[in-house]
Amino acid sequence: MTGQEIKDIVSAQRIFFDSGATRSYAFRIEQLNKLRDGIRRYEKDFSTALKADLGKPEFEAYMTETGFVLNDISYTLKRLKKWMRPRKVSTPILIQPGSSRILFSPLGVNLIISPFNYPLGMTLGPLTAALAAGNTAVLKTSELTPESARMMQKLVEEIFPPELVAYVPGEIEETKILLEQHFDHIFFTGSPRIGSIIMRAAADKLIPVTLELGGKTPCVVHGDAKLELAARRIVFGKFMNAGQTCVAPDYLLVHKSVKAEFVKLLKERIDKIFGDDPEACPDYGRIVNEKHFDRISAFMDDSKIIAGGGTRRESRFIAPTLMDNVSLDDPVMGEEIFGPVLPILEYETLEEVASIIGNLPKHPLACYVYSQSRAVQNAIMENIQFGGGCINHCIQHLANPELPFGGVGHSGMGRYHGFEGFKCFSHQKSVFKAATFFDLPLIYPPYAGKLNFIRRMMK
Repeated sequence: MTGQEIKDIVSAQRIFFDSGATRSYAFRIEQLNKLRDGIRRYEKDFSTALKADLGKPEFEAYMTETGFVLNDISYTLKRLKKWMRPRKVSTPILIQPGSSRILFSPLGVNLIISPFNYPLGMTLGPLTAALAAGNTAVLKTSELTPESARMMQKLVEEIFPPELVAYVPGEIEETKILLEQHFDHIFFTGSPRIGSIIMRAAADKLIPVTLELGGKTPCVVHGDAKLELAARRIVFGKFMNAGQTCVAPDYLLVHKSVKAEFVKLLKERIDKIFGDDPEACPDYGRIVNEKHFDRISAFMDDSKIIAGGGTRRESRFIAPTLMDNVSLDDPVMGEEIFGPVLPILEYETLEEVASIIGNLPKHPLACYVYSQSRAVQNAIMENIQFGGGCINHCIQHLANPELPFGGVGHSGMGRYHGFEGFKCFSHQKSVFKAATFFDLPLIYPPYAGKLNFIRRMMK
């Protein structure tokens, strides 16, 4: 797609948005229903595309992508009318008589850039929120998942006019052209490195951004944890999508008293799920391309691998892998792994946990703790900075649309899912309506004799 074609798309969306056509409740509901019907119609095709791009099993494709978005749309359809209502808020006595309210106004023309690891869910999830809030949107998916991109383009072009929702195919050059346009909001999901590029481009035009990034997510297994349950849930969360999940456990911190037993349980669970030959397992995915395969493989130190370690570059396969005796200086601890390699560190005190997390790239997107102790749970949840997390599970906080999803600091800014997604793509417009039957003379000059009175009212 040429630069002029991209400019024309953004210009057409600007005209369409300014016409007011997207603002009504009926219009928004109609678009959400069209999106839902389109996803249902092409569910099998999306599943096939995700299998080709990421080796994603059909169950995972539905649970984490197709079904996830369909559930999000259904949740939104049931609540949109309530969300759109003006919110009444209290009015202080100083500006009485009058009333105050918040109007949710659409932001306008939005750019949504999504990553390769969940090309359907992380494109159509934000789009659901954008449409619910009464916006237009330009979509750009990752060039690393070509089959999913092809299906996304087919879906979007079939169900939406380009002045409402447009799909821009292409690679880095098209993304650069998009970032030269003046959008009202940019929603980006991806790495912190690219996020900083997005933010710099947006800053030149004072475009607000939502950045959903990543980080090294810690997973703490305390001495009183239900170890078999923890092993089952951690193996699920870590190796789903072959570890290519931004909120997957990035490394384990296991209490010294239970480490040996827990490692044994992890190995048993991996063997049970993926078998003696994980490459032949139909429920295990693949790395997106050779470049990422090489990056992840470089983290794997043969002297520290205690389970897995098998690789095959031509099929982009990396076995579920555990590494022990890992130090903070090892390459695997230097950045987010984003693959099926799980380093294991041990600790004795919660102070050690805080120190280890504090000495790694800060502000992870997620954090998990497995413990039966309320004190331990609270110590981790309240004292560690992270985007969102779970106690005695992992990843599942994403499945609750009542919980805002987003990062903090290095792992991102802004949040979405459910009502928070609607707010993310809305401007909360503050409106005070003053009564006309009475006018409080206190605020007008002359001010003589009024200072003490206003002090009492505003203290």
